[in-house]
Amino acid sequence: MSNQYDVIVIGGGPGGYVAAIRCAQLGLKTACVEQWINKQQKPALGGTCLNVGCIPSKALLESSERYEEIAHHNADHGISVTGLGIDVPTMIARKDKIVSQLTGGIAQLFQANGITWLQGHGKLLANKQVEVKGHDGAVNTYAANNVIIATGSVPIELPIARWLDTRIVDSTGALDWESTPKRLGVIGAGVIGLEMGSVWRRLGSEVVVIEAMPEFLAAADRDIAKAAQTQFKKQGLDIRLNSKVSKVDVTDAGIVVTYQDAEGEKTLEVDNLIVAVGRKANTAGAIDPASGVQVDERGRVVVDGHCATAVAGIYAIGDCVQGPMLAHKASEEGVAVAERIAGQKPHINYDAIPWVIYTHPEIAWVGKTEQELKAAGVAYNVGTFSFAANGRAKAMDQDNGLIKVVADAKTDRILGVHIVGPMASELIAQGAIAIETESTSEDLARMTFAHPSLSESMHEAMLAVDGRALHAINRKRK
Repeated sequence: MSNQYDVIVIGGGPGGYVAAIRCAQLGLKTACVEQWINKQQKPALGGTCLNVGCIPSKALLESSERYEEIAHHNADHGISVTGLGIDVPTMIARKDKIVSQLTGGIAQLFQANGITWLQGHGKLLANKQVEVKGHDGAVNTYAANNVIIATGSVPIELPIARWLDTRIVDSTGALDWESTPKRLGVIGAGVIGLEMGSVWRRLGSEVVVIEAMPEFLAAADRDIAKAAQTQFKKQGLDIRLNSKVSKVDVTDAGIVVTYQDAEGEKTLEVDNLIVAVGRKANTAGAIDPASGVQVDERGRVVVDGHCATAVAGIYAIGDCVQGPMLAHKASEEGVAVAERIAGQKPHINYDAIPWVIYTHPEIAWVGKTEQELKAAGVAYNVGTFSFAANGRAKAMDQDNGLIKVVADAKTDRILGVHIVGPMASELIAQGAIAIETESTSEDLARMTFAHPSLSESMHEAMLAVDGRALHAINRKRK
């Protein structure tokens, strides 16, 4: 095997493996370095997302949602079930099977595209050399005309709440519990905290989420965040805002979390604790200073608007650079870099990247929030529509939530779409397409949407921008 490549990708997550596949499709001799060892103690591709992130968490969310549906929401349909139970180890095994199928599929794609998988830890050296330390300790050095750094991110560990066996865990640990905790604490009311808290609440845990920020989901549109918070409270998810954790003690009786809120110092005793306070770039030990590649104070690789570093032929993508830590953002950056290396002129519209939180109801948004436009002094119109007036949502017993659209007051171009409600993760794609194609609310208002469908609520929200929703009382906001 030659040690010279057109492209070497360091990292086999959703940014790295997609970049490698696209490079190979474009005729470039490509290698991808990945060190992941899975639960079965075998090398695996897919990085955090496929192994212990996006995919396994969604598998557990699906299982727990089905359990809660049977336990609490089937009586009105005339469906009764006796002897309902949950076999947590079986649920975990199903999750692991899905992960294995998908990560194995990537390995097959590598083989089909002629991509060399270099198994081990990759480190960028000077002159676009990449050192790979294999799992057996052997060290080899490879050279490339181009290098793509796609090392992803890792959970942030709190000094006052270090990981402790199965009791104090990050999101990875929370995916592998073999039984339902009776009392569960979550530090951090972000995407990971809310999703993992939701899984175990549905299965019977008493869940308390402690969040330092005074506002719930500060990055989301305020109307959407408030509607979601109301639903979570009804479900029994106890979210305590403006609460700063100061100490975590482990006792024979459980874990005692000490925190400060507006009323003073308080304590919370739980059996298990998830620490979900964010993630940081995974660049430690991956970049030799002699390479010339710079990292910022947060460990992120410094790149320009095309994901290029200051060193010609070296790029970085995904969680290890600035911007949202989203798998789909990483993948699109990987494609764009591959095509740029091949001489094409790709483009990514960072204003059209959707966010999704897979709780129930789901939360999703793309583009600008109303508060961002207001702060920037942009004149806008707002259209909203409640799922309570949508026939399909009613039939699904999922009529809580709304769709909100913000459009430029002068041009009517759609600037943001925000959803809390059923299948928000799927509906938000309509908003992303609208922003990417520079559509106006009038464009979508003039389209025909299937009836009955959840997407009709998107249609009505677009109509509401101009005060002409058909199935709601119009209160046009400017």
